[in-house]
Amino acid sequence: MSKMDNLRAMREAKYEAAKSRTTTGAQPARRPSVPKPAPVTAPTPATDEPPAGAPALCGHRNMSGRTCTREHGHAAKSHRYS
Repeated sequence: MSKMDNLRAMREAKYEAAKSRTTTGAQPARRPSVPKPAPVTAPTPATDEPPAGAPALCGHRNMSGRTCTREHGHAAKSHRYS
């Protein structure tokens, strides 16, 4: 037998095995369902504003989650992320 004949035979055997599994009606064992616990949420501050003495930041987020540290409404086209 050549290599291709062996591959063809293995593929047909896999196909037959998969076909016989679906036609017998045997269902795979399932885990018992367990109710999920309710998520615990941490208390959040009422506002997301900085303290009165600190300047307001732009707050723009990039794809990795970093936020812009420039002042709010900056004229620069680019953001500074930290």
